[in-house]
Amino acid sequence: MGRRIDYYDDPNAPKANSLVPSVNVVVENDKGEILMIRRTDNENWALPGGAIDLGESVAQAAIRETKEETGIDVEVTGLVGIYSDPKHVIRYTSNNEVRQEFSILLAALPFGGRMRRSAESSSVEWVPIDANLLSRQMDQSMRRRITRYLHKGSSRVEIA
Repeated sequence: MGRRIDYYDDPNAPKANSLVPSVNVVVENDKGEILMIRRTDNENWALPGGAIDLGESVAQAAIRETKEETGIDVEVTGLVGIYSDPKHVIRYTSNNEVRQEFSILLAALPFGGRMRRSAESSSVEWVPIDANLLSRQMDQSMRRRITRYLHKGSSRVEIA
């Protein structure tokens, strides 16, 4: 399996050669915990998510990716933000693809399933929303998404 390497505003970053719409999902349970995975391709903590496949909607991709990576069934409840900063590129060493960031962040509620790891997630955890949440090892773009969700008191959707 290849590695995923994130670059942000790095003059030495490779140039993007693709743009793939993707989705991330903030799943919050009734205990105020957020569903997170530890990615197998870079060992960072992240929200579940991935590429939107041809023939599926954004919501369908969110539901599928969350189930594939965590085993949890979810219902999408809203849009949190859209992230397409050309300064953020992601290199996949398996095929040397370099994607420009394009991620739609959705909120969801769990309703079933059984938590489990996958080929893309070495750990799956319900993480309490507290001071330690953002101190986990994660890419700054993921930290930004979670921070935006935590400040959901604002009715505006973030587009960055």
